[in-house]
Amino acid sequence: MPRTAPGEAADHVPWSLPPGDLDDGIERSEADLSVVAGARILVTGGTGFLGSWLVASLIRANARLGLGMQIVVLTRQPASALLDGFPSVSILRGDVRSMPDPGPVDVIVHGATTSSSTYGQGDGDPRVMAATIVDGTRAVLDAAAGRHSRVLFLSSGAVYGPQVGTVAEDAPSSLDSMDPRSAYGEAKRLAENLCAAATAAGEVEAVVARLFAFVGPRIPLGVHFAAGNFLDDALNGRPIVVRGDGVPRRSFLYAGDLPEWCWALLVRGRSGTAYNVGSPDAVTIEALARRAASLVTPAVEVEILGVPSDGPVSWYVPSTALAESEFGLRPRTSLEVGLRKTFAWLSARPRGLI
Repeated sequence: MPRTAPGEAADHVPWSLPPGDLDDGIERSEADLSVVAGARILVTGGTGFLGSWLVASLIRANARLGLGMQIVVLTRQPASALLDGFPSVSILRGDVRSMPDPGPVDVIVHGATTSSSTYGQGDGDPRVMAATIVDGTRAVLDAAAGRHSRVLFLSSGAVYGPQVGTVAEDAPSSLDSMDPRSAYGEAKRLAENLCAAATAAGEVEAVVARLFAFVGPRIPLGVHFAAGNFLDDALNGRPIVVRGDGVPRRSFLYAGDLPEWCWALLVRGRSGTAYNVGSPDAVTIEALARRAASLVTPAVEVEILGVPSDGPVSWYVPSTALAESEFGLRPRTSLEVGLRKTFAWLSARPRGLI
């Protein structure tokens, strides 16, 4: 029987995320979450697509299990955080690059980044992107070192660079340092290295989660997320246009599955170690587009504009064998179900409230 925390409404869910998905993850993560009962947890990047699922999971776990956690969410725009009415949450206004004093914290989940920004514009400028990731991680590690906090750094599969198959954590990889579009992956690599250095120096215990691609409620629409763009087209009855040849392989973990992975890594992950987080089940971009098109009746058209080439096929698909062997983690929501859930959630609300 859930134990409801005083002052928290067990049926109140931030951002209207699906409570059933959150509860499923909490049930699987109860042992891990119990380890951080009573902790004060700082979350950076906690109002974005993936960060919001983690914050919502903590709030929901607090309410249902009575864990007594305090959640501090760092944000530059408190007015748009949509976290009013949750007694266990406090807002810390500021920029991660110049980390304001968060007070005593036991755990830091560091996910602040600019991955949803349009490339080359504002926060999507490669220089701003790199500074946010690198300087922000340095500031987080400095804060953690002074407080002996454990850190979960949300990195990215982009650190591996171009791939032609599934990629494991020990894959030899490189990015083109002369390509400005490598700024995001290069900055994440350096940020990971800062985490490793701080761990080796005995200043923090940092675990790295290399996040790949996701689909789920609150996915950004109209930017550079293929799944989000395809769903946006389907929602609006437009043909789904694939500008390439549709052959590249991608994989997508449902965002509702993410908290379970993160809490396992946070609590049981080996300090100074990186783990892939995502789905190992590859799908072509064309197949993804056709699945999104079929979510409406009649299905919208899919237009493939590119011509197949003889070159190697691009992959962005993780091997998750390490996370499975150490923690028993694997996707529990299929891509088909995840797309349907995402589409239903998007369909139920005005775009401006996503």
